[in-house]
Amino acid sequence: MDMFDKLEDIVNRYEDVTAELSSPDVVNNQERFRKLMKEQNNILPIVTAFTEYKGCKQTIEDSLMMLDEESDEELKELAKEELNDAKKRMAELETELKILLLPKDPNDEKDIIVEIRAGAGGDEAALFAAELFRMYTHYVESRGWKVEVVNADETGIGGMKEVEFMVKGSGAYSVMKYESGVHRVQRVPETESGGRIHTSTASVAVMPEAEEVDIHIDDKDIRIDVMRASGNGGQCVNTTDSAVRLTHYPTGIVIYSQTEKSQIQNKEKAFALLRAKLYDMEIQKAHDAEADARRSQIGTGDRSEKIRTYNFPQGRVTDHRIGLTLYKLDKIMDGDIQEIIDACIVADQAAKLEKMNQE
Repeated sequence: MDMFDKLEDIVNRYEDVTAELSSPDVVNNQERFRKLMKEQNNILPIVTAFTEYKGCKQTIEDSLMMLDEESDEELKELAKEELNDAKKRMAELETELKILLLPKDPNDEKDIIVEIRAGAGGDEAALFAAELFRMYTHYVESRGWKVEVVNADETGIGGMKEVEFMVKGSGAYSVMKYESGVHRVQRVPETESGGRIHTSTASVAVMPEAEEVDIHIDDKDIRIDVMRASGNGGQCVNTTDSAVRLTHYPTGIVIYSQTEKSQIQNKEKAFALLRAKLYDMEIQKAHDAEADARRSQIGTGDRSEKIRTYNFPQGRVTDHRIGLTLYKLDKIMDGDIQEIIDACIVADQAAKLEKMNQE
C-alpha cells in the first residue's frame, strides 16, 4: 500500500469515527466515547494536512488548464503565481504527511518519572545535579505540567546526590525522552582556589510511567520496610514512620520514598517508580535487540552516552548528538530548553524518514 492509499484509509476512518461519535449509543458509553475522541484527535492533523494537499493538487490542475486556455496575460501571470505557490506548498505538505505517518512511540502520551544522579566530580557533580533538577522543574512548569518529587538525597551545601520526580502532563514522554543520557558541566568550582576548570557529570534517565497492566509485580518479590523520614529538615521530614523502602529481589532495585507525610502516598510513589524502572529495563532490552535502529534515532540511545556539555566560562551549551551549540547558558539553566528539544525532535524525525525511505 502506498502512502496515498494509506491516507485515503485514514480519511475514511476519520469519517467513520466522527459519525460514530454522534451516535446516542456511544454518547451514553463514556469509555467508548473517550476512546473515539482520542482516536479522532490523533488522526485529525493527518486529515487536515491531506485535505490541504488535495486542495493544492486541484489548484495546480486548475492553474495549468488556465495557462493552456487563457489568452489574457494578466490572468496568465496570476495563474503562474498560484501554480508556483501550490507546488511549493504541496512539497512541504508531502514531507509533513510522511512525518505524521511515522510509527508513534506507544509511550509518547505517558507521564514520566525522571531520575537525576550525580556522577563523577564529588560535591561539584551533586551541585550540577541539583541545577539540572531546577532546570527541568522550571521547564515543566512553563508548559503547565506538574512536578512531584518521589525522593531526594540532598547534600548539606545545596547539591543532590540523586533525585527522582514525576512529571504529569500530556505527551510528557514524547518531549522529555530526549533528555536521557550523561550531562557534562565544565566550570571553575567555587571551592577551587586555583581557578582551574573542572569537568563533572550527572546522568539523567527519563522513564515512561508504567500502569499495573504494563508491569506486574509479584508480592513475593517485594520487601516493604517503613521507617522515619530523614534528611536536612524542612517540611518533608516528620516524626512518624511514613518513609517507605521497597526492595525488589529479582533485580536488586531499592526504592526509597519519603516526600509525603502519609505512608500510603509514599508507598504509591515508590511502587510507581519501581514499575517505571522495570518497564524501562524492558524498553532498554528491546532497544539493545534493535541496536541499529537505536543508533539511528535521537533520544532512545545508550544511557551512558554523553549527550550534552554545559560550558560556563564560555556561556555555551552543546548537544553532541545533533551538533547544536547555543550561547545562552543562563537561560537554558533557567529552564529554556525548548529549542534544544525541538532540534532533537526534528533530527529524530529526519533519521526515521531516511530509514523509512531506505526500506
